[in-house]
Formats: sequence, structure tokens, C-alpha cells
Amino acid sequence: MRIQALRADRPPPKEAVRVTAPPYDTLNTAEARALAKDNPLSFLHVSRSEIDLPDGTDPYSDAVYEGAKIYFDKLRKEEHLIRDSEPAVYIYEQHWKERIQRGFVVLCHVDDYEKNVIKKHEKTREAKENDRLRHNRTLGAQPGLVFLTFRDDATTDELLSDLGGGPALYDFVDENKVRHVAWRVTGAKAGDVVAAFAKVPSAYIADGHHRAASAWRTAKAMRAENPRHTGNETYNWFPACIFPASSLKILPYNRVVKDLKGMLPEDFLGKLGEICHVSPSAIPAPEAPGNISVYINKKWYGLKFEVPLTYGPIARLDVSILQDRVLAPMLGINDPRTDNRIDFVGGIRGTKELEKLVDSGAFAAAFSMHPTTLEQLMEISDAGQIMPPKSTWFEPKLRSGLFVYCY
Repeated sequence: MRIQALRADRPPPKEAVRVTAPPYDTLNTAEARALAKDNPLSFLHVSRSEIDLPDGTDPYSDAVYEGAKIYFDKLRKEEHLIRDSEPAVYIYEQHWKERIQRGFVVLCHVDDYEKNVIKKHEKTREAKENDRLRHNRTLGAQPGLVFLTFRDDATTDELLSDLGGGPALYDFVDENKVRHVAWRVTGAKAGDVVAAFAKVPSAYIADGHHRAASAWRTAKAMRAENPRHTGNETYNWFPACIFPASSLKILPYNRVVKDLKGMLPEDFLGKLGEICHVSPSAIPAPEAPGNISVYINKKWYGLKFEVPLTYGPIARLDVSILQDRVLAPMLGINDPRTDNRIDFVGGIRGTKELEKLVDSGAFAAAFSMHPTTLEQLMEISDAGQIMPPKSTWFEPKLRSGLFVYCY
């Protein structure tokens, strides 16, 4: 991999908890507006600048991008974001629910993205790419980190252990009770990190496919405008946090459906019994692959599917099994990307949220999934294949506005 140290625009340590914010794509407009209320320093005024415009404003309108630029420049002018004096590698640690994940904040090269050294597992949507492309170009910056992972190796493990210690540059707890700690590494020690990653054969996008794609498209556009392009210009790089796979945990991405295609619950359960073993009672969160829990009529049922050894890596995924054997043939939900009869609930919300949605009458049934594993994600990415939509949910999320990269 080709990485280098990052000369970041970042908040003063005492202001980090107020300036930084969740990633732009984890909140809707109403949620972003509520979170940023009474906090003029929140980076949501940049990443979701429609919150400062009237309700109903088109999120892709000129005013949204212009507002983001005005607010971004204001944060910098008033020194709520301050430019590093020299490039650095950051050790970034997150503490959440008795678990710690620690990684490297660095710059990655867009050529690695294009050549699939940085591997993908998800399709991107052109409208979202276009939005972040315009946002980046208007700001002259990439404000959000791409979340990458890689297979552990002894050298990087040792560096993570040795470099992340002593007085921290940042140490704060966000609104979701996630503790964020970071250390700044410069000089020869930062060079050691760069050298170590030169021997890492590949990385995998865990979260942030649209951020990565928009960075690549930004570079392509700026290359086309620069007759003296060399490949080393600032626009060829994008900021990322790279975590060793052993430190990460994928949460399930659960499903809820609005109707049973005219079937009564008992008829639907009967049809399920024809294709899998149905247990009349089950724990809400399945403990093993091939097991799915379904909530219907205020009760959890267990579904156990047989998965032939001949199945490929995608067909073996629980989300594929549910889609291919239940959602499409029984409920007529053939394209979960576009069908409004299905919705997706991140595992962070827990199974109580699934019960709440069904008990409210808004949905007829909920499916609680066993999470996809990191090994499955990497196997599919290595094969150059694409996972079904909404297959993974990574938590905790990386903070926007903590390490901003200006082109």
C-alpha cells in the first residue's frame, strides 16, 4: 500500500467534542439538525449544511454546497480548525462497550483505490458519489475519513502498540458514549508506519465506499484540469483510518418488512417450515451463521437453514440466504435496494427496535440476522465480488471533522 503522513486541519483538543460529529450519512436531516442545535461549532453545519436552511430545501441545491463552504471557512478562520504545522500519522483509538479498536490515520493514494489495492465489497450510488464529489470540490477538502481494514501483521501490530501511549492529543467522549483517544506521531516514527504499510499487500473498505469513490473522482477531475500532473499532488490522496481486522467487530444489519404479501402470519410460518427448520421460540439475536430469528405476532421464532458446501462466498451469507429463499420467492421483494416494502435496521439499535417497529403496526415482521464476519467480507472482496446491500454495520463510527484533509 502507498500511504503518507497527513497534514490535517483539526480542532483544538478542548473543542474536539463540540466540533466533531458523526459521519454525514449516518443521520437524516432532522437528526442532524437536532444534534447540532445550540452548537454553532458542530461539523454538521459543514457536512449536512441543509440543517441551516429552510425545511424542504433540496439537499443537492447550490445553497447547500455554498453554505457548507461558508461554514467551513468560518471554522478555520476562527481557529476552531487549525492546520498542522507538519505532516503526522495519528494513532486513533475508540472505546465502546468494553471493546477497543485502534488504527492509523494516514493518507492513502487514489491509485491504490483504482487498482484495487484498496478493495471494495459494495456498489455505490451515482447520486451519492456526485453529492460528495461536489461537496469535496466546493470545500477544497475531504472532511470525512474512509474506514479501512487489513489483515494483521506483526510489524504494524508492534507499531500500534509502541506508538499509542503517553499523554494523548485527544481524549473525549461523544454523544453516543464512545471514547475517542488519539496520539500524534511525526518524524522518523511516522516514516516507520509508511514503510510498514509499503509491505501490506491490500486493504479493504469497511465503511465509506462513497467517500472513497468521491475522492477518486475528485482526483480524476483535478488531474484533467492540470496539464502538469505528476501523481504527487495533494488531490491524489485521501484521509483514512486503517484498523487491523482483529480489532474490529461487525454488527448485524437487520431487516423489517411492511407486509407478508397477503399471507396471515401462521400461513407465512407454515411456508417457512417447508424450506427450513422453524423453532417455536428463539433468542432475538442468533448465535451462529445459518440461523435467523423472525419476530411476528409479538413472538420470536428461530429459522435454521441448511447451507450446502458447494455454495460460493456470497450465497453462504445469511443476508443472501434470507433474500434468495424468503424475501424474493415468498414476499416478492426482488430488489431490496429499491423496494419500499423493506427497510434495514443497523445492529446498534438492538432487537428491541425490531420489536418496536413490528408492534407499532408499521411492519409485519422483522428478521434478526447473525452478523457477517470480517473474513467473509475479505474473501468476497478478494474475489472481486459485491456483497448484497446492507450486509455489514460497523460500530463505532469515525468522527467527521477530527482530521480534515485540504487539497
